[in-house]
Amino acid sequence: MTTNDIASTATLEAKTKLSGKVLKTTLAGALVDVGQSIPGVIHISQLSKDPVNKVEDVVREGQTVEVWVRRVKKDRIELTMIEPLALEWKEIEPDMVVKGKVVRLESYGAFVDIGAERPGMVHVSELAHGYVKTPGEVVKEGDEVEAKILDVNRKKKQIKLSMKALEPEVEEFKPAKKENKKAGKRGPRKEASEVPVQEEEKEPEMTAMQIAWQEALDKAKAEKAFKVKRAKASISREQEDLLERTMKKRLPTGG
Repeated sequence: MTTNDIASTATLEAKTKLSGKVLKTTLAGALVDVGQSIPGVIHISQLSKDPVNKVEDVVREGQTVEVWVRRVKKDRIELTMIEPLALEWKEIEPDMVVKGKVVRLESYGAFVDIGAERPGMVHVSELAHGYVKTPGEVVKEGDEVEAKILDVNRKKKQIKLSMKALEPEVEEFKPAKKENKKAGKRGPRKEASEVPVQEEEKEPEMTAMQIAWQEALDKAKAEKAFKVKRAKASISREQEDLLERTMKKRLPTGG
């Protein structure tokens, strides 16, 4: 607000900008007429950001000055000539959307003055969707930008911002896969009769040593079988002879 056409001090809010005339200077500050029913007072500490030793070094009686309302009391309006912050630390919250000016570029990001005590920082990964190598590819010093507050650390006085959070995410274009012509080509279809039949696996041929060994084994088996058969035959004949002799002993003899 930059107007003094205010009906009463009740409508004045902190940070309201006013224009007034310096009525009187003192050791402690200055008395200013801001068009209200009660006077405006500027303390010496509120004349400038830099330390002030003497009020007259900054303002003089009759001088027109621009001031901002700090607070309104019953008997006076406390003013300041130091432009107040647009955002106090207690006012800064995540997800807020803010506007500001790019004041510095670093390899890792861009610093944006959003009206707080310190600039907020947009990391290079939060400047835009997709890969960004350097901040200079997206912004330059002096650019007016809009960003979203991601995080605020009041103790360290750090503000993290994101510009890409306010931009619609663009889907990456993926070209259709081309059909592999070489792999896709098919030769003339062969008839069943033309398809070669897989030959049965043949047993590996035996070496001369293996053949000799196998023949020796077969001969030994045959001899063993023959001996067993002959032994059985011998036992059978002995049993028959024994039976025949036994039968002869039991038969009555003729007399």
